[in-house]
Amino acid sequence: MAQEETRRLPQVLARVGASHGITDLACKLRFYEEWAPEYDQDVAVLEYRAPSLAVECLSQALPGPPHDNLILDVACGTGLVAVELQARGFLQIQGVDGSPEMLKKAQARGLYHHLSLCTLGQEPLPSPEGGLVCLTTRANPSNLPYKKALEATLDSLEHAGAWEQLAAQTVDCWELATSELEMMPGTSTKDGFIPGIIYLYRKQKVAQ
Repeated sequence: MAQEETRRLPQVLARVGASHGITDLACKLRFYEEWAPEYDQDVAVLEYRAPSLAVECLSQALPGPPHDNLILDVACGTGLVAVELQARGFLQIQGVDGSPEMLKKAQARGLYHHLSLCTLGQEPLPSPEGGLVCLTTRANPSNLPYKKALEATLDSLEHAGAWEQLAAQTVDCWELATSELEMMPGTSTKDGFIPGIIYLYRKQKVAQ
């Protein structure tokens, strides 16, 4: 880790650790609004691996040429996933996020065909009807309530025939733990990382 990143690490750990304790949706979205200007720098310090891991999972699931596939990046944030997608040849990328400031950062990258303000579970996802949906989240103890609620939403979409699950892949080294509290039994302690999970779904076309 570079000297500047080492110097900033305690500040980043404190900021991200505080976010992990936010359960109210409006407060969570407000936090991300305020975090947007420094988000990319902070997650780099945290060694956040979700974007590259998600795109690796996606690439393995798709047998055809990447440019033929339409990707809906849910909770796209500043567009870090789109950077990884573009590097692997994916060209048809759309994104949604609940934070206008995060979407401004994503828009500035110029990698998305379309971006929409949308919060999963609160509003319907935008068209197109078909395509793949890739989501990621932490799998450590402090995030288990959110993970459970997210999976309930995903299950309801699948049972309704709207989405089809292609993969649910757990990863040990997701990002650096922000405190010892996150290193409880059942989580990965390898090199100070916590686990995460990647979900990949195909959004089904609605019958006319």
